[in-house]
Amino acid sequence: MSEKIASFKDLIVYQKAFQLQQCVFEASKHFPREERYSLSDQLRRSSRSIGANIAEAWQKRRYPAHFVSKLSDAAGEQAETEHWIESAFSCAYVDVTKRGQLSEMCQEIGRMLGTMMANPDKWCKSRD
Repeated sequence: MSEKIASFKDLIVYQKAFQLQQCVFEASKHFPREERYSLSDQLRRSSRSIGANIAEAWQKRRYPAHFVSKLSDAAGEQAETEHWIESAFSCAYVDVTKRGQLSEMCQEIGRMLGTMMANPDKWCKSRD
């Protein structure tokens, strides 16, 4: 955290979560129409919730327990997103390459969130 972070948008983990949600959106455009209100919707919602929970965590960083709680919610959404990616792969809606790409993005975000949760004081010192 050598550079000043003025907003949640400056967090690398948020940027990666936003990139993941956009990749999920593009991939899910090609799912069958009958999946519109089920798998497509679930996958899109969970991927979008990762970044939303990171944004909420950032606003609650004055309170370390709240900060970690929201990051934990983001990590849960990350795991859910990874589950839906596996479901899409098993239904042959994404190929092995796309599955690998999306899964790796999820796992990287998960590792970053885990690091932040393990070291909340680094992020919760002030609301500057």
